[in-house]
Amino acid sequence: MQRLARIRKTLWRTVLQAVPTVLGIVVLNFFLLQLAPGDAADVMAAEAGSATEETMAMLRERFGLDNSVLVQLANYLNNLAHFSLGFSPRYGVPVMDLIAQRLPGTLTLMATALGIAIVLGLALGSLMSAFAGRLPDRLISILSLLFYSIPGFWIGLMLIVLFSVILGWLPSGGSGTIGSTKTGVDGFLDSARYMILPATSLALFYVAIYARLTRAAMLEVRNQDFVRTALAKGVGPFGVTVRHILRNALIPITTLAGMHVGGMLGGAVVVETVYSWPGLGRLAFEAVMGRDFTVLLGILLLSAILVILANAVVDIAQAWLDPRIGEA
Repeated sequence: MQRLARIRKTLWRTVLQAVPTVLGIVVLNFFLLQLAPGDAADVMAAEAGSATEETMAMLRERFGLDNSVLVQLANYLNNLAHFSLGFSPRYGVPVMDLIAQRLPGTLTLMATALGIAIVLGLALGSLMSAFAGRLPDRLISILSLLFYSIPGFWIGLMLIVLFSVILGWLPSGGSGTIGSTKTGVDGFLDSARYMILPATSLALFYVAIYARLTRAAMLEVRNQDFVRTALAKGVGPFGVTVRHILRNALIPITTLAGMHVGGMLGGAVVVETVYSWPGLGRLAFEAVMGRDFTVLLGILLLSAILVILANAVVDIAQAWLDPRIGEA
C-alpha cells in the first residue's frame, strides 16, 4: 500500500508540474521560431520556380502567416485547446496525422537504443568495477572515451562503410525491405536488420556514459557497511553484486536515463537523416528546411511531453529501487 501511495504521489506531482512546463515550452518555442528568417510561403515559392507578389500574399493569407505574431500565437493556443496541432502548409495534412505516422518509428528506435545503452553500459561498468585498476578496466575505459568523443554522425557513417559497404551484412538505410510482404517472425527479423545500425549509432555515446557511471557507483556501494554485512552472512559474491551493489548503483543510471530521453530525440535527427529512417527526427529536419514551423512546433511539444513522461517513469522506478526516495 505504501508503494502504491508513493506512485500516486509521484504521478500527481508530475501532472501539476507538467502543465505550466508544457505551456512555457510552447510559448518559448513559438517566439524563438519567429526569429528564423523566411516562412513556408517563401520555400514553396522557391520550389515552384516563380511566384508573384499576389501569389505569395494569397499563400500567407491562406495559412495565417500574414497575421501578427500575437494573433498567430493565440490561434495556435486555441488549436491546442481543441486538441489540434494545426495544419501543415508544406505537406497539406494535419500535423497530428504527420506525427502519428512518424512517431512509432522514433519511439522504436529510441527504445532499442536506450535498451542497448543500458544493458551494455551496466555490463561494461560491472566488468570495469570487478577489475578496477587492472588491464580490462583500462581497455574498456579507453573504448568508452572513444565512444564519448566521436560525433554520432561519423560513427553512423563508419558503421555503414564497415557493415554495409565492405561486409555487406546489414542494409545502409530505410526501415524495411521495399515491397516486402513478410509478416510475423519474418517481418520482425526483416525490420530488425534495418534497426541494428541506427540504434547502435544512437546508443554508443550513452554506453560510454553508463559504463563509467556504473563503475563509479558500484565501487562506491561496494564499500558500504550493508555489503560487508551481506558477505558476513554468507551471501555469495554474485548475489551480493546483483541484489545489493548493482541495485543501489541503478539509481543514478535511471536518473540519467530519464534525462537522456531529450538528448536521444536530438540525436535522432542526425541518425534518422544518415540512415533515412522515417521518424520524428527526420521530419523535424525536413520541417526546418521547409520552414514548416507548425510541424516543428508539434514535434517540439510532443518531445517535451515524452521527456516529462520519461522522468515520471524514472521517479517511479527510483521509488521502487529505494523506498526512501518516495518519502521526499
